[in-house]
Amino acid sequence: MSARDVIIRPIITESSMDAMSDKKYTFEVALDANKVLVRQAVEEVFGVKVKQVNIMNVSGKKKRQGRYVGFTNKRRKAIVTLTADSDEIKIFEDEK
Repeated sequence: MSARDVIIRPIITESSMDAMSDKKYTFEVALDANKVLVRQAVEEVFGVKVKQVNIMNVSGKKKRQGRYVGFTNKRRKAIVTLTADSDEIKIFEDEK
């Protein structure tokens, strides 16, 4: 599994944006990715040093359309904490 397959996308919410000031970044990762794979992928893709990785499983929400009931897709989130001497990850490109 390559590094680009492990990290699916960054999660952009109000709370995750506030955590970026503490060098904590939230990503959606592959369902079969573990902490070691996430650490290696973030270090390879973004060129930073990772201090800690926390992973959580997010179950699918119950949704219904008329009388039909189903669930949204389950996913896996990773909160990556960078070391103090590491550079920041640029999620949004600077406009020129």
